[in-house]
Amino acid sequence: MNKGKLIIFAAPSGSGKTSIVKYLLEQDLPLRFSVSATTRAKRLNEKHGEDYFFFTKKQFEDKMASGDFLEWEEVYAETYYGTLKSEVDKLLDNGENVIFDVDVLGALNIKKNYGIQALALFVKVPSIEKLVERLTQRGTENEESLKRRIEKANYELSFEKDFDATIINDDLLKAQSEAQQIIMNFVN
Repeated sequence: MNKGKLIIFAAPSGSGKTSIVKYLLEQDLPLRFSVSATTRAKRLNEKHGEDYFFFTKKQFEDKMASGDFLEWEEVYAETYYGTLKSEVDKLLDNGENVIFDVDVLGALNIKKNYGIQALALFVKVPSIEKLVERLTQRGTENEESLKRRIEKANYELSFEKDFDATIINDDLLKAQSEAQQIIMNFVN
């Protein structure tokens, strides 16, 4: 049986990465979504191992210390998210292709671990002005959080050159189609 491949999406917040990944998972593509681990509380209809792998802060930190994560991040104070290497390897060993929706540094860590078995895709909008417009239209940002996101986006954009390909999301349908074509060429 062939080992599966990894398709890693990363982008500054507001670039449309999650919309592209959701679209791809709705298509008839041979992809499985990587289930993340977290320390946040489980919501009413969520299932351990299906929506997330739910851990206490201590359990998560023990797994960090043991090197069990391909990537992890403390997204909010005391709230961690990460990708378990054992879960990814299980899918790959079954010949499944795994798709990731992660932050820029996490994407590069995964790529570093798997080399040519992984395809790292960077999604961006045509300009910072367009990104500000999208983040403002969401209605979820105040002036300070918007400033923080733009600073982080500028930092993340400096890593674009380290990715295998860039998808410019100026038109979502076009970006989705381009992503699908790149993935089909990679997994076949």
